[in-house]
Amino acid sequence: MSSSNFPSKTSRLSENYGLETFKEMRKQYKEMISTLPKRESEYPFFDSCQYEGFWYNSSFLESALCMQQNFKAQPSDIFLCSAPKTGTTWRNALTFSIMTRHDDFTNSPLLNKLPHECIPCLELAFLSNPKFVDAELPLLSTHLPYTLLPKSILESDNCKIIYICREPKDTFVSWWHFTQKIKAKLSSKVSLVTLDQAFKWFCQGKSGYGPYWDHILGYWKASVERPERVFFFKYEDLKEDTLGYVKKLADFMDKPFSKEEQERGVPQEIVSRCNFENWSNLEVNKSEKYIYENLPGVSNSLLFRKGDIGDWKNYLTKDMAKFIDDITLEKFKSSGLTFASSVK
Repeated sequence: MSSSNFPSKTSRLSENYGLETFKEMRKQYKEMISTLPKRESEYPFFDSCQYEGFWYNSSFLESALCMQQNFKAQPSDIFLCSAPKTGTTWRNALTFSIMTRHDDFTNSPLLNKLPHECIPCLELAFLSNPKFVDAELPLLSTHLPYTLLPKSILESDNCKIIYICREPKDTFVSWWHFTQKIKAKLSSKVSLVTLDQAFKWFCQGKSGYGPYWDHILGYWKASVERPERVFFFKYEDLKEDTLGYVKKLADFMDKPFSKEEQERGVPQEIVSRCNFENWSNLEVNKSEKYIYENLPGVSNSLLFRKGDIGDWKNYLTKDMAKFIDDITLEKFKSSGLTFASSVK
């Protein structure tokens, strides 16, 4: 990846950041987190705690709190935000391809690595290797809700946020499948969470990084208030008009396609290379390699299932679907945000 296309590497760590201070800070946050409300997690061997209305794995929460004062967003940074299982991997592949399109497509890192390896995730990497935030490419991802983003992001007038969301029923079904497969991979002794139990947690707002509706609303409201800084879009719209959204994303990222690029079909090439069928069949994306050391059981292959719209119909009863739709309508009323399958 050529370095000439990006700003000079600048540290995103606070000037006051130091190992001893950081250790003390972690100790204090661990003690505070230990007092928070807890529940059983869908993810095996992980706990789940509630902080300021949202549910987190305690390690991810600790990381997020440590970043509040120690992470310094740069003006050129673009933060790729989303709740889990909402099109994150596809969105990351598209934005990475847009940002690095001046390099030879045939040598793209995406042919041998997952987007998650090309674009660091804030809360996953910060505690284990804070220096990752000095990465040259100005793309960083996170599942954190808007209110828990580092203050330097929220207070910046320059860095940007790209947020993707997905219809709640499909999001729930995708999340349930994902966690079930992880449990099955890790141990035959780990009991699987039934669909009914997972459904209950999701509707109660107790899924990972949930309540899901509040996660969406935080970024939706920010996009309404500051559209020049927050690009909000739906997975369903991306599926319907992928080429159009690739162009919109490029414009928002200040990387618009030139007339010459459009004549050469560069946007179409990006869409084609990130197509679900083509991409999921790459050897790297079919492998059982584990993505992160601190996320046991999450192999590359688990990130690809169907990607279909409306797959919830194969798993939810009419009453279950109506229950989620009723929550969606109630949560989003007066916000101006709707999902087609929830509108009555």
